[in-house]
Amino acid sequence: MKIYHVDAFTSRLFSGNPAAVVPMEVWAPDEKLQAIAAENNLPETAFFVKRSSGEGDFHLRWFTPTTEVNLCGHATLACAHILFQHLGFEGETVTFSTENQGMLKATRQDDRITLDFPSLAREPAEVTTPLVRALGRQPVEVYRSGGSLLCVFDSKKDVHGIEPDYDEMLELEAFGVIATAPGASHDFVSRFFAPKAGVNEDPVTGSAHCTLAPYWADKTGKKRLTARQVSSRGGDMICEVAGDRVLLTGNAVTYLEGTIRI
Repeated sequence: MKIYHVDAFTSRLFSGNPAAVVPMEVWAPDEKLQAIAAENNLPETAFFVKRSSGEGDFHLRWFTPTTEVNLCGHATLACAHILFQHLGFEGETVTFSTENQGMLKATRQDDRITLDFPSLAREPAEVTTPLVRALGRQPVEVYRSGGSLLCVFDSKKDVHGIEPDYDEMLELEAFGVIATAPGASHDFVSRFFAPKAGVNEDPVTGSAHCTLAPYWADKTGKKRLTARQVSSRGGDMICEVAGDRVLLTGNAVTYLEGTIRI
């Protein structure tokens, strides 16, 4: 099988979020897909199969090194990049059929790709002592959204300064923890921690922006926002809230093309 390694939500190699992309003719058993993702040891490995009938151009699935996930932005961006740049997909929009999120679209616009993703609702949550211990500092607001906790801080410096206790984070009743604050040269900044998914800190998280974009749109009154995820690798995207959808626009670059021999 062919395999590609892509850095997503960046225009420079060695930054953004790395993803493996594996096009397949037919699905391998789930345990084989998980074994490949574990062997790759990247935040996500995406697998897709061309659909011969039904909706969508391809059926898409995402795996971390330890588990399959319901939604992944950067690996979807990576798949679209490979289809457009390496596999000769001729349309301007590629549609992916997914098990839990329905149809996801990716549209090329010059050197960027825009993902059409669902907007995730949020509800207020309590600032608990275990959460403060896990983050090492106290957020000013907390919300629950899409199985994760959205933690809002006053300043970009607060988000940069988080030194997470991942053992404490594993005890929280949440898939992941999003930390965010107003930005300086961007509308907002964020970090995302998901030790339960086998990824302590995700470099750039498209799915988290399905929560972040609606929050900051409500806060600022802006429908179009610039975002920076301030992990050690870092990455950028443009977010646009469109009703119950969020449009995430970013770049991707290919690092590696190879062959899996199994």
